[in-house]
Amino acid sequence: MAEPPREGLRATLAALSGPLRFLLLSSFLIPLGSFMVLPFMSVFLHERLGMGLGAVGLVLAAASLVQFSGGIVGGALAERIGLRRTMLCALVVRTAGFVGLLLALRWPPLAVAALILTCCGAALYLPANKAYLVHGVDEERRPAYLSAGNAALNAGMAVGPLIAGPFVLSSPGWLFLAVTALFVAVTAGHARLPTPQGERLPATESAPRGLLSGLPILPFAACAVSFYLYFHFQHYLAVYAVERASSEFYSLVLLLCFALVIVVQPLASGLIRSMPYALALAVGFAGLAAGLAVLAIGTRPALLAGGALITLGDIVLFLKNDLEALRRSDRSDAVVFGQQRLAAGLGACASGVLGGQLYGLGERAGDTGWFWLLAAAQCLLLPPLLLALRGRTPRPPTQPGDTEGASTSHDAHGRIPGR
Repeated sequence: MAEPPREGLRATLAALSGPLRFLLLSSFLIPLGSFMVLPFMSVFLHERLGMGLGAVGLVLAAASLVQFSGGIVGGALAERIGLRRTMLCALVVRTAGFVGLLLALRWPPLAVAALILTCCGAALYLPANKAYLVHGVDEERRPAYLSAGNAALNAGMAVGPLIAGPFVLSSPGWLFLAVTALFVAVTAGHARLPTPQGERLPATESAPRGLLSGLPILPFAACAVSFYLYFHFQHYLAVYAVERASSEFYSLVLLLCFALVIVVQPLASGLIRSMPYALALAVGFAGLAAGLAVLAIGTRPALLAGGALITLGDIVLFLKNDLEALRRSDRSDAVVFGQQRLAAGLGACASGVLGGQLYGLGERAGDTGWFWLLAAAQCLLLPPLLLALRGRTPRPPTQPGDTEGASTSHDAHGRIPGR
């Protein structure tokens, strides 16, 4: 099949249909509403509901693990009942969670169950959302659509806390009510989405495949390692930056990182798609290593520069790992995205457990700068181990002369587009 003509990013996104435009808007509104609440849950649970910090930590760890790793269940569900139905179910669950948080103001024990419920909804929703966005889309347009979705997601995550910060403790009831109303509206909009054209579901009498069946091993492992290393920055920058600068400056670093994802990833999506996988891994991990090493300097310029370098590295890694997993797998897109979310959850969890111990050692020794140098060293030492996984992942048959497992003549991913 002849390669489709190359288009500019603006022309590619201008071709989005009405349902996909709504889905991109939802990709902004959903994290906007969620991040009006979730970043403040530790403060809310501790100060408003009187929960001990140790218990708060356990609750947030469990919630994070559910939100990330539960994506594999969301992908499998979408494969069985369809993308639109899965998104609707997920939004109903998540809306119920925010209703529970509202009721928890009167009955505090409900708060933990409500928080877990919102995370379950997030886990179910994201694989189906991303799969609907790229359903039936040719290989050249997929990176632009995925990166546009990621940009919308990061924009919502950046704006949500700015809106909600003044109200989360002073007027939580009105805040939770507003977020619940937003989710009700978004859910109603999803109910009007059309079923993706050509979506095929497995026959009900056929034996369901396992959650990890058809797992593309190298992209899965690379995703887990990427998130493990990136979450050293995500988990521990706050305490490191606040004691060297201020909480306001830490917020500025986060805003810079969000802005880079929003602006750079869509613009670079075509370049990232065309990179050989090995080169993309090298570039991405080098960016992480450089950024983590710069953080060890500890000055304000170093915090900004380190955050920027880390973000540029993860822009390459996160998008390329998803694209490579889609290309190598014979499973539906939703299942592939769910498997990648599982890898992300495992990596983030490992970072929380192992990274926390190392940061604690540095804190007790009076020098946490070496924590970032050790993380940077891992960025250089761990990726070569991934090379041992090359060739172990079954990939679609390739065209003659294609050593990287490129598309077959009848299908951009070795299977029906959008599956």
